This record gives sequence, C-alpha cells and structure tokens, in this order.
Amino acid sequence: MNQKHGYTYIITNYSNKVLYIGVTSNLAKRIYEHKNKFVKGFSQKYNLSKLIYYEVSDSIEAAIKREKYLKGKTRAYKIELIESFNPEWKDLYDTIL
Repeated sequence: MNQKHGYTYIITNYSNKVLYIGVTSNLAKRIYEHKNKFVKGFSQKYNLSKLIYYEVSDSIEAAIKREKYLKGKTRAYKIELIESFNPEWKDLYDTIL
C-alpha cells in the first residue's frame, strides 16, 4: 500500500497576530488555496496566508494526530516551535514550491 505523507502547518496574517494550525496531504496546493482565499472560514476571515511553519509526517493520520496535539498547546509553546524553525517568521511558501 502506498501511503501519502501528511503535513501539519501553521499560517498567520502579515502582522503575525493570529495563528492557524492545519493539516493536508498536499502542502503547496493547500497554501495556494489559503493565499487565494479559496478556503472559506477562519483563515479567510482573518486573512491568514503566510506559511510560517510546517512539518512532514509519514501518513495523513500521523499529521492529524500532530495537528490535534499542537492545537492543545499554549500560544507560547506554538511561538517557540515556530521560532525554532523560522526565527524571522518569513513566509515559507516559496521554499516549498
């Protein structure tokens, strides 16, 4: 059986005020959808399109588990995680294309 990788990601707005944690099997496509406002709901409402963190899991199930874990953590924990991966909070979208 050919398992797909899963991605857990964090996006924000350009003032870095709001964090959104998501999961997908196609990171480049999903971030493109966020950037072009194709994703209705929270990310569109708060203008979230800046990819600041992501990690790859061996399966979509593992990525979903990681997403739930991170959503249960404090904002301080999430900021520490982001800054260990992307200290300048740069938009990483171009690096995944």
